[in-house]
Amino acid sequence: MICNETAVIGNNCNLSQWTTIGSNEGPAAVIGDNVYIGPSCCIVENVIIGNNVTIGAGSIVTKDIPNDATAAGNYARVLNYDRPGRFIANRWIH
Repeated sequence: MICNETAVIGNNCNLSQWTTIGSNEGPAAVIGDNVYIGPSCCIVENVIIGNNVTIGAGSIVTKDIPNDATAAGNYARVLNYDRPGRFIANRWIH
């Protein structure tokens, strides 16, 4: 995994292998709580990924993803709101 030093990552996130969180200009992504990011994803520039989100393998995220969404693709788009974050087990409750 490669992660820009300005990225903000929430609690209980699963960042799979070969994930890149980067930025060429300005701050990198803000990632919410209980997020699953599949293998080989690229999260580019200053996007906001909400809470309880699932991002499919190989996705390129260039725009914000709302809470409780499942997104995938190149470029990633919201596919549905059906059981997002289901791959996050043992959630941290505060």
